[in-house]
Amino acid sequence: MTNPTFGEKIEGVTYKNRYGVYAVIPDANHENIILVQAPNGAWFLPGGEIEEGENHFEALKRELIEELGFSAEIGTYYGQADEYFYSSHRDTYYYNPAYLYEATSYQEIQKPLEDFNHLAWFPIDEAIAHLKRGSHKWAIEAWKKQHQI
Repeated sequence: MTNPTFGEKIEGVTYKNRYGVYAVIPDANHENIILVQAPNGAWFLPGGEIEEGENHFEALKRELIEELGFSAEIGTYYGQADEYFYSSHRDTYYYNPAYLYEATSYQEIQKPLEDFNHLAWFPIDEAIAHLKRGSHKWAIEAWKKQHQI
């Protein structure tokens, strides 16, 4: 089975690999999902780049503390979704394999380390509409299917 792929891979363009891990984090009633808004205004699932020597869980644990101040129980792995995009902010083309998980529960344990992001809870379909990356939308659709929402 091939991975779902989003964005367009342009012939003759060199892409920088950026491996990321992200989580769908619902509220206790499975009615809202938390998103992170970057300083440029774009909305994303919580998570980010996997650093050298980290596995998925270590990277996700670190990113959730940095972005949300949360610790979380990680549940279902939805899979890898590939994304091709151009970052005008970094003037770079990226190939971004995203590894996507569900958080089954979370706990706010501290203030986020990154204080420049905006955090907000959205009703599920509104969250999907806000997201910039197709791979992140795909993860919420997989979560909805799993929970029959």
